[in-house]
Amino acid sequence: MQAVNVVLRRTPPEVGLGGNLWDGKTLSAWIEREYAIHLGTRQCQRLFRQLDFRLRKPRPLIAKADPERQKEHKKLQTPMAAPAVDLWATDEVHFQQHGSRCRMWIPPETKDPVLLHAPTRQSVGYFAAVRLRDGRFQYCRETDKFNGVTFFAFLKSLRSASIRAGRRVVVITDNAKYHHANLHKQWRQDHAADFALDYLPPYSPELNPIERVWKLTRRRCLHNQYFPRLDDVIKAVEAEFDQWARGNETLRRLCAIT
Repeated sequence: MQAVNVVLRRTPPEVGLGGNLWDGKTLSAWIEREYAIHLGTRQCQRLFRQLDFRLRKPRPLIAKADPERQKEHKKLQTPMAAPAVDLWATDEVHFQQHGSRCRMWIPPETKDPVLLHAPTRQSVGYFAAVRLRDGRFQYCRETDKFNGVTFFAFLKSLRSASIRAGRRVVVITDNAKYHHANLHKQWRQDHAADFALDYLPPYSPELNPIERVWKLTRRRCLHNQYFPRLDDVIKAVEAEFDQWARGNETLRRLCAIT
């Protein structure tokens, strides 16, 4: 057991086995190779529990991300959240008409729960931004496609609605090409005194607080729902968005920078 405990701290390829992670089959193969003892997969799973291993879903991280740049950006976000600054996070999103499935509570007599979904790939897209200090949400439905023109229009509407309080507006955004477009570069320079974009490090969506809002929206509006028309998706999503327009404590806490 001590030898098993030690070897499980290494990866299977490091001990000459295939696969990236340990599971019952991989541990069974290692024990049989090392000790000529055959243990079934279920027995090996019990060994994991005896050694206090837990089943956990790994957190995804994009392989090309630079941890050092991410760490530096997190340090910069704290002073940007000063009282004289309105810090927003913006992003684009698509919601599919076919909805999404997740675990649900069902009565014991139901053996095979079924969820209808529309046989279509239709979706609706939105530009949106959330203000981190109070959870205020602003959005714009995009009927055409995301590009420099549509992003520029959203930036102008966001600035005009944000600078009335006399604070400087800083908007967290990712590195999509149209976020850097020359089309609005001069406009951004002209308004740099009261409006600026804060670009995230490449491949770092987890540093954008609004990503958490998309998960919340899907859970509240789309999970385990049947939408026969795309308009039904729009009504469900925008009814939730409209409730957040004046600020929302749930979004404020969800999007807080720690």
